[in-house]
Amino acid sequence: MTVTVTADMVMSLDGYIAGTGHSVANPAGHGADRIGGWIHAQSSWRERSGLAGGAADQDSDIMREWFETTGAVVMGRLMYDSGVDFWGEDPPFRAPVFVLTNRPGPTLVKEGGTSFTFVTDGIHSALDRAKAVSGGRNVDIAGGADTVQQYLRARLVDELQLHVIPTLLGAGLRLFDNLGTDAHDLEPVRVVDTPGATHVKYRVLK
Repeated sequence: MTVTVTADMVMSLDGYIAGTGHSVANPAGHGADRIGGWIHAQSSWRERSGLAGGAADQDSDIMREWFETTGAVVMGRLMYDSGVDFWGEDPPFRAPVFVLTNRPGPTLVKEGGTSFTFVTDGIHSALDRAKAVSGGRNVDIAGGADTVQQYLRARLVDELQLHVIPTLLGAGLRLFDNLGTDAHDLEPVRVVDTPGATHVKYRVLK
């Protein structure tokens, strides 16, 4: 069974996924709470995180679609370090997560089906391991920017979905830097426009 490799990212209209000064202690950077707030306001995210309330609308449906179609996740060490305390003992992934790192460690098993396995031998190994346990569902390259860029450069991403927030940050961490000079052609698959975001899904042409 063919497994689809996805990258699903929230970004400002001018292409930033985090503001300036982003770090483990401040993963969104200065002023980028306007981007991340879109996710945390959705009922599907809150439900998955053990919280009540939130908006039950098209934005929430798109977030729920990610949860239902994703069978495994790959992320970078910075994303893990900056998120692990926030996600708590029952992270919203509820799937195996493979963390790219140069610091090995034992697999951490959390509640709800989430586990964090630390991979020290590169992006291909992490992806192969994620595919093997995805149950035929998507493997999502969750971030951060450097991790997504590595998989895009290696032509390993099949679908790219962008949640474009109508705000201009002006500076920060750009998603599409460091991709080299070779063209990356995309085919639009779906556009959903809501008051909070424009959700655009592309097929990455190989």
